[in-house]
Amino acid sequence: MKPADLLQGTLDMLILKAVSLRPLHGYGVLLRIQQLSENALEVQQGSLYPALHRLAKAKLISAEWGVSDNGRRAKFYSLTPAGERRLESERDRWRRTASAVDRVMAATVGDLPPEPRAEEA
Repeated sequence: MKPADLLQGTLDMLILKAVSLRPLHGYGVLLRIQQLSENALEVQQGSLYPALHRLAKAKLISAEWGVSDNGRRAKFYSLTPAGERRLESERDRWRRTASAVDRVMAATVGDLPPEPRAEEA
C-alpha cells in the first residue's frame, strides 16, 4: 500500500509531535513520523526542511548542532514552550476535525433530516 499524502496543514503538527518525544535531526524527524505511522505516512525531504525552518523561525522548535548516529554533524530540533502550546492546540484541532470527518463518513440515509418543503425554503 502506498503511503498516504499528508493533509494540508498536518506536517507542522507531526513535526512538533516527533520532536516532543526527544530531540531529532531533520532526517530523524522524517523517519520518526514514518515509524510512528507504521509507514502509512511519508514525508518528503523537500517539504520537511522548509517546515523545520519555518517552525524554528516561529520559535516553536529550537535547533542545536550535534553529532548524529553515523558521526555526522547535524542540527537537532527540540520543542520550545511555545511549541508545546501549539502542539496541544493543533492536537485539539485535529481531534475535532477527525471526529467531524468520522461523523460524515459514518452517516447513513437514516441520519438525514427531512428535506425542507418549498414554502420553508
